[in-house]
Amino acid sequence: MDADLLVVGGGPAGCAAAVMAASLGMRSVLVESGDVLCGALRRIPVVSNVLGFTTGPGMAAAIEADVERCDLCRVALGRRAVRIDAFEDRVEVTVDGPGVAGARLTAPYAVVATGVGPLGPAAAKWLAGAEGRELPQLWEADAAAITGRTVLVLGADRPLGTLTRAHPDLRARFLVAHPPEDAYKTEEIGQDARVELVAVRRLELGPPSAPPRADALTVAGERHALSADLVFLNLGSAPAPPTGSLVTGASGYCPPGRQPPRIRTAGDLRSARFQRIATAMGSGSEAALSAYYAARGLATDGVGDG
Repeated sequence: MDADLLVVGGGPAGCAAAVMAASLGMRSVLVESGDVLCGALRRIPVVSNVLGFTTGPGMAAAIEADVERCDLCRVALGRRAVRIDAFEDRVEVTVDGPGVAGARLTAPYAVVATGVGPLGPAAAKWLAGAEGRELPQLWEADAAAITGRTVLVLGADRPLGTLTRAHPDLRARFLVAHPPEDAYKTEEIGQDARVELVAVRRLELGPPSAPPRADALTVAGERHALSADLVFLNLGSAPAPPTGSLVTGASGYCPPGRQPPRIRTAGDLRSARFQRIATAMGSGSEAALSAYYAARGLATDGVGDG
């Protein structure tokens, strides 16, 4: 076999699993589709809920350094896991990448932490007129480019709070259109004077033009015309796990307690409700510990299986 543990996904959860495995004497291979570890974390300018860190890039650099110090971990960047198969005695991960299309890695156990990706307009049933248009994600916004502008934000996901916290002096107006079921996401930005929340049943973007326009039907049944200088998507995220033996729920996530005995899931892939850096790292460490105990026939009393 290639290792004692295969770790699929090089974000905070996967890196934590690799570091924990090394501390236990387990050899691991960490497979990451990007060209750098913690790529998404490097795009988060402000971190306010992780002990010891205040910026995503700083935290990503520290995690990368910790992984590099692990002699028992081999990092394979630019390798995308396309399939994961669990057998009675092993797990096989099929990877694609330059010169390795269809290559297989094997180990007794695997931790899968492939995370989530941004939702597109097709996933937002309340939004019309956005498909086929190249609308940027809000986390791609350049603060300098939106200074002094009115920004139409489609969705109330967490990148908006990250942007406003990172730039408290940014002079911009944010029109945030969101469906009523996402009202809980607005709590951290609802008191920001730059933000105007518009809860909608339906919003239809006008034809591509400058400035953008949209017709909104609010939850109160009123119709409003919204005008802005720029428009960004901020619809949330969803998992896209590899095919094979992973068990997905109705929402597409992969709950740890439903997986085959030799597969652990960690990080954002587990649930839509616990997508935080700190919880991802904890779950990755816990998943590696669970595999370590399982390899030795030791019970874990259900910890990490929920």
